[in-house]
Amino acid sequence: STPYPESSWQLPWVHSLFGNAPAVAAGVSAALRAKGREDIRVVGQAGDGGTVDIGFACLSGMFERNDDVLFVCYDNEGYMNTGVQRSGATPPAARTANTKPVGPEPGNVFGQGKNVPMIAMAHEIPYVATATVAEPRDLELKVERAMEMRGARYIHVFVPCPLGWGAASKDTIRLARLVKETGIFPVFAAEDGEVTEVSKIRRHVPVTEYLKLQRRYAHLFKPEVNTEVIERLQAGADRNIRRFDLLAADEGAEFPGDATAQAGETSREPGEPPTPEADSSTTMLLKETHGNPR
Repeated sequence: STPYPESSWQLPWVHSLFGNAPAVAAGVSAALRAKGREDIRVVGQAGDGGTVDIGFACLSGMFERNDDVLFVCYDNEGYMNTGVQRSGATPPAARTANTKPVGPEPGNVFGQGKNVPMIAMAHEIPYVATATVAEPRDLELKVERAMEMRGARYIHVFVPCPLGWGAASKDTIRLARLVKETGIFPVFAAEDGEVTEVSKIRRHVPVTEYLKLQRRYAHLFKPEVNTEVIERLQAGADRNIRRFDLLAADEGAEFPGDATAQAGETSREPGEPPTPEADSSTTMLLKETHGNPR
């Protein structure tokens, strides 16, 4: 979007280094304040690598100083520009192409990584929110709410990556819906460290509905189902549901059938990869990066 000397952006922008986007945004905000330009707002953005890992110290400093910046994280749960590398946002048990597992079990280990929305809440900044690409209106409203405020604000957006996850491109929005409906990714908003809004689960589904659509989890289903790991992932989703009170009182009343049927798709067997027709442009790359589960 920004090849020198052209730009598709219709506003001033700064392309910072990988790890210092929050610091650069805070510096621009401070400069504008010194010049008395309160009419200009500052937005910083980065992927999960530049937010959760490399830029995390800068982000925490921005929160502590309560700099007048809205920072947005686009979370696809890995460093995709380095060939699918593990990040601090990569979930447990997910395989990545070029970060090899430690120990006999394939996939990312449990107990690592960071929950940045919760960390941002611990800083008690004015506004924290999560959103997914499946609900653009919700994201739009949260951006509008954030821009009504001053001080540090943070929005964490869940963005599936078909190539990096080994999923069909047509399942992108479906995955973003399922991650919410399973409880794996709570969608909420918080102000000054207190949760003020929760997007309820409309039809609760087991985590397997989400996992089986992605090759990065195929090893959990073939050659045999890894019940122990799946139960641990389910327990994490259930904990989110309890923590954020995600179940609606009439949950499931108006949504018959499972979440896969809701998307208008034919259910696949657990661990079955997307059909070649579903992702013909990326099938070969998916095989190269994910291959067969070890």
